[in-house]
Amino acid sequence: MSLLLTASTVALEQFTCRAMETFQLSSLHKSGDIMIGGIFEVSFRTVIQELSFTSKPGQWVCEDFDITLFQTAQALVFAVEEINNDTQLLPNVTLGYTLYDNCMRLPVALRGASALTLGMKEDITENCKGPPPVLAIVGDPTSTHSIAISRILSLFRIPMVSYFATCPCLSDKWEYPSFFRTIPSDTFQIKVISAIFKHYGWTWVGIIAADDDYGQSAIKALSEEIKDFACIAFSITIPKINDIDKVRHVTKIIKESSAKVIVVFSPAPDFSTLADEINQQNIIGRQWIASESWSNSYDLFDKYNFSTFGGTLGITIHNGEMPGFQSFLYEVQPTSDPKNNLILQFWETMFDCKFKENTNEQNFTSLLEGKECTGKEDIKGTKTAYTDVSKLRACYNIYKAVYAIAHALHNLLTCENGNGPFVNKSCADITNMQPWQIPESVCSKSCQPGTRKATREREPVCCFDCVQCAAGEISTQVDAVECIKCPIEFWSNVGRNECVPKEIEFLSFEDSMGITLTATAASGVCLSVIVLSVFIHYRHTPVVKANNSELSFLLLVSLTLCFLCSLCFIGHPTELTCKLRHILFGISFVLCISCILVKTIVVIMAFKATLPGNNIMKWFGVIQQRSTVFFFTFIQGLICIIWLTASPPLPAKNIQYQNSKIIFECDVGSVTGFSCLLGYIGLLTCISFLLAFLARNLPDTFNEAKFITFSMLIFCAVWITFIPAYISSPGKYTVAVEIFAILASSFGLLFAIFAPKCFIILIRPELNTKKALMGRDSEKQI
Repeated sequence: MSLLLTASTVALEQFTCRAMETFQLSSLHKSGDIMIGGIFEVSFRTVIQELSFTSKPGQWVCEDFDITLFQTAQALVFAVEEINNDTQLLPNVTLGYTLYDNCMRLPVALRGASALTLGMKEDITENCKGPPPVLAIVGDPTSTHSIAISRILSLFRIPMVSYFATCPCLSDKWEYPSFFRTIPSDTFQIKVISAIFKHYGWTWVGIIAADDDYGQSAIKALSEEIKDFACIAFSITIPKINDIDKVRHVTKIIKESSAKVIVVFSPAPDFSTLADEINQQNIIGRQWIASESWSNSYDLFDKYNFSTFGGTLGITIHNGEMPGFQSFLYEVQPTSDPKNNLILQFWETMFDCKFKENTNEQNFTSLLEGKECTGKEDIKGTKTAYTDVSKLRACYNIYKAVYAIAHALHNLLTCENGNGPFVNKSCADITNMQPWQIPESVCSKSCQPGTRKATREREPVCCFDCVQCAAGEISTQVDAVECIKCPIEFWSNVGRNECVPKEIEFLSFEDSMGITLTATAASGVCLSVIVLSVFIHYRHTPVVKANNSELSFLLLVSLTLCFLCSLCFIGHPTELTCKLRHILFGISFVLCISCILVKTIVVIMAFKATLPGNNIMKWFGVIQQRSTVFFFTFIQGLICIIWLTASPPLPAKNIQYQNSKIIFECDVGSVTGFSCLLGYIGLLTCISFLLAFLARNLPDTFNEAKFITFSMLIFCAVWITFIPAYISSPGKYTVAVEIFAILASSFGLLFAIFAPKCFIILIRPELNTKKALMGRDSEKQI
């Protein structure tokens, strides 16, 4: 809830802000040159006014004043008074304070924070100039309250120093830039509890936690810490509202569980109802481990509960000494100042009486029935937890918080212009100081998410460098000691504070390279079909009929398949395309080379057949030529079948070449199978090249051997060049190189063998005669 203000103009440069409403809060107050705020737990029950929605709701009333908790509020007052009496620290400056009771309720705590931030004056006529109501706030003791209040205070850059909020989440300076604390984070407490488990060999434990940020973060942290060596029997939360049915349900779980070690993360007031129920049901034989929030509770460890909770192991915070504090506690005296009404409540609780001036209609009856406070009661004759200074834990944290603020202010007071921390090395004006001007006294600033702390050699642990996490590693917490590696299929983002899925790379039909290769393959298919159409149309002409036209047709079909098989290498790899791409590649190229090999053999045999008495062609006719091509192709098909049966190619994610990317490719499966496929193609190519080379000097009439030799040279050159290029190309470029080799060798065969014949058929038809082909002069013209 915020304070609503109305403004009325008084003069050209003067206006009055009038508060439409103020909060009625229990408080302690003392005016000073510089004010410090405080939000403390003093009362632990709140009376919520009924909401009728027909009239203005009344103010919340705090009850059940706790004199033990009032000692913590007095610790702030003691520290301020001690600093004001110190001539060395903040000389000529008087510290004041305003602190409120949060009644252990978040709405009340937020009202107190709003009152400290905006002030409680009814009229403001200072043109909104001068220092704010408070420069820093000590408190709130609970994590949930601190989280909510810090979000508000960070907007105004008002520092908040908590003395008991331990949630690890509050260490995040990015989210809570103005939050500080004088108590260790629960991270350390969790490590201690984990070490206790390991020491005693406890591997089966239960966890009970408050239903708030403190409890939930503790459950999560402890579960993560012990996951490698212990198991959690149950993990339950204590209801904030005193619901006896839920409390009995939790008790039943504890009673029926076989876990004998139970950890409790809860403030004492939240755990007290459950503790009473556990004691009533006589649940014994359990080893309880108490968190710092209830390990020092006087009520939970009295004689009544000893049979159940005796022997509890408790984690507690550091105990400090505050000389003169006990004497100060005895000096408290009641006052009629409404801004110090907490003192009246303390006095009434301590001596079980009522002040007449502090009586209203609600408690007038109790005044008649009880005794009236005089203000002269002897507090020194009492012996309560209020005056017990043997274990100053929370109080000592408050004491340190006030001194931390005072030293920060002192540094500003002693600042010299030209050496200051602000613009142009200026200093702050102590009479008009703002909360954001309180300097941060650290050797090294906190390392933000995405970086880690690196200690400096021969320097204190507070001095460190912030080193950015390496590629593939992240840190998500402030002041992370080490970076965490991302999972294998994830990579760090630019800020190195989050793992994002790696980019999956493959040669697709959408990118420019894929489009270019697809267009090239399509043009090869079209060109092969056009040449095939020309040959079919002119199939009765001498150029086509020479050297077995059927082999020429089959060769053109196989070249068309070679162009088409390259398309299987483009696109998202699947189990089907991975198998098809290698099968089509192997069979189509073997079919192509087989046709060329048979053509070469036919050329040689045709020349031999022209010799007198040689009738060799009858042994290598059309049927034998077809059978030879089929036989060579069948062998390749057999290799493919064995390969696919033993270890077929499958899609795989390759992360070896590039750490930041996943290369989605086809793994060949059996390297032996793939090698046999390529080796067989290479064998047929070498035989074809050798035979064509030996036949190159045949008479010009049979000059096709020269074209075959040239085509085989191109084919071999392409694939020999392919090997080093294939090995050195990363990612999708590996596939692109393979496609390029397929297309280049296919175009080489197509042009080297069929371009001269198409030239005669289409450009020089006068040479497409038997006479012209058989005559030497005509051949030379070609």
